Amino acid sequence: MRAHEGQYHRRTIRLQGYDYRTAGAYFITICTHNREMLFDDHVLRAVAEQQWALSASIRAEVSLDSFVVMPNHVHGIVWITNVGAHGLGAQGLAPPRAGPHVLPRSLGAFVRGYKSAVTRDANALLCARGLPVWQRNFYEHIVRSEADLERIRHYIQTNPERWAVDRDNPCGIPDEQEKAFWSNMEDRSVWQDRAPSGER
Repeated sequence: MRAHEGQYHRRTIRLQGYDYRTAGAYFITICTHNREMLFDDHVLRAVAEQQWALSASIRAEVSLDSFVVMPNHVHGIVWITNVGAHGLGAQGLAPPRAGPHVLPRSLGAFVRGYKSAVTRDANALLCARGLPVWQRNFYEHIVRSEADLERIRHYIQTNPERWAVDRDNPCGIPDEQEKAFWSNMEDRSVWQDRAPSGER
């Protein structure tokens, strides 16, 4: 493991019993395998952007909000809308989980599908097979208020111009604004493991 990979690990609380099919907004971050700068390649960046845009057209339960592709990660806001109108807040409770799988039409199912599609297309373009593109996990934050939503949108939209202070930039030095943004998320966020034993 590279020295910076565990640098920003946070003590977080997984919301036990929460149903990630619940209507609402979710902020997600997905990092590349070993945080390699894969998306410095404009062709691979285009793949990540195109598959994000396609996601909403093939998933009726999903609506997409702000999104950005950075050199070694992506940030996005995903609305789960299958239960009805947009809503903010953690309100859903899941039924007992029956087995080691990702629940259909959930946030986890969306992320798994997106990661798979980007990996497939990237491997095809690089004439590779089994080349890892993503880390096995992803970061998620349940958006709980309009102020929270606007703060996250602003972070995503300004992320490219602030790459030098991005916490995921191995050569970057986070400034106070960057630290404050992620510190504000800490108590309400989750690193979701997408190993075969993980569920959502």
